[in-house]
Amino acid sequence: MNESVASASSGITVLPVTNRREMGAFIDLPWQIYADDPMWIPPLRLERRLHFSRFNPFFKHGEWQAWVAYRNNQPVGRISAQIDQLHRERYGADTGHFGLFECIDDAAPSASLMRIAEEWLVARGTRRITGPFNLSINQECGILVDGFDTPPVVMMPHSRKWYGRLLEEQGYQPLKDMLAYWAEVDFKVPRLMSSLISKFSGQVRLRTLRRDKFSQEMEVLRDIFNDAWSENWGFVPITKAEFDELGASLRLLVPDDCIQIAEVDGIPAAFMVALPNLNEIFAELDGSLFPFGWLRLTRIRSRGGVRTGRIPLMGVRKQFHNTPLGMALAFMVIDAPRELGRSLGVKAVELSWILEDNKPMRAILAGLGCREYKRYRIYGKAL
Repeated sequence: MNESVASASSGITVLPVTNRREMGAFIDLPWQIYADDPMWIPPLRLERRLHFSRFNPFFKHGEWQAWVAYRNNQPVGRISAQIDQLHRERYGADTGHFGLFECIDDAAPSASLMRIAEEWLVARGTRRITGPFNLSINQECGILVDGFDTPPVVMMPHSRKWYGRLLEEQGYQPLKDMLAYWAEVDFKVPRLMSSLISKFSGQVRLRTLRRDKFSQEMEVLRDIFNDAWSENWGFVPITKAEFDELGASLRLLVPDDCIQIAEVDGIPAAFMVALPNLNEIFAELDGSLFPFGWLRLTRIRSRGGVRTGRIPLMGVRKQFHNTPLGMALAFMVIDAPRELGRSLGVKAVELSWILEDNKPMRAILAGLGCREYKRYRIYGKAL
C-alpha cells in the first residue's frame, strides 16, 4: 500500500514502509526514542527483520501495514495497523488493531500516525480498533503504564511514560490492564501449597519435556494453552505454525527441565514454560549478534549465565479451573523448576502477563509471595 499523510502546519509527513530501506528506518527508530532511557533493551535487528517478514506465521492469518512519521526528514514516530482473521472469526468482522507504536513526546506526529492507521483499518471494514499488539495478543502487547524503573524481560515491551497520554489525546480509552509479577526463586512454600500438592500427589504425575518426541510435545502444550486460555479476554488461538516457531527457540535455548507438564490420571492437564531472561545478554549487544553474541545465546541452555528468567506460558485445562485440583496443578508446575533455576544461578523470575481481573491466578501468585511490579494497558476506540 502507498498511503501517506502530510500535515503542513506541524511539518509531519507519514510514509508507508514499502521496501527494505524503509523497514530499516522503522526498525531503527526505537534507538532514537529511547536514547536517554537506561531501562530500554535494544532488540536484535535480525530478529526484527524476520518478525516483520513473510516468514512470520502470523501473516498466514493476518495482514498489516507499517508507517514512519518524519519531521524535516528525521523519523519521529512509527505505527502499524493489522487485521487478524482469527480475531475476526471470534469477535466480529469489524475488528482491527494497531501496534508497534513509538513516538517522541509530541501530539502532532502521534495524531498523524493514529489517523493513517485508523483510515487503513476503516477501509478494511474496521469499526473497533484495539492495541497495541505487536502483532497479536500472543506476542508483545500493551503500553507500559507502571514499572518504568526496571528493564523489561525477554519478549515483553517497554514504553515511554507519555505514550498513554498521547493515545488518550486521540480519543483512546483504557480497555484492559495486564500485570507482571516478580518472584524470588527461593520463596518459602506456603502451607496451603504444600497441603494441596500432598493431597493430589498420587493423582498427578509431573514430568519434563520429552525431547525425543519434540513435535508431539509442542502439540500437547499448544492444545493445553488453547483450552486453558479460551475464555480469557481477547483470546486468539495459537496456530500450529506459530507454536512451531516458538518451539524452535525453546529447543535451542531452554533446558528440558524448564518445560513442565502435569498429567492427571495419565492425561496432560497443565504445563509451564520458563525462559532464561535473554534481555540480560541483549542489553550488551546493541541490536547485533555479531561477532560473539550468538555464542553466548547458545551456551545458555547448558551453562546458565543469566540471573533472571520469565514464565511466559502456563496453562491448566479449563475443566480444572476453580477447583482444588486445578490450584494444585498450578502450584506444581510453578514450583517444579525452582531447583534447576537455583543450580543455573537464577535468582528471580517474572510471571507475565496476567489479566488484572484474573483473580484466581492473582491469589495464587500472592500466596507464593510474588509482587506486582509492572502494569501494561490495552487501549480501544470506536471508529
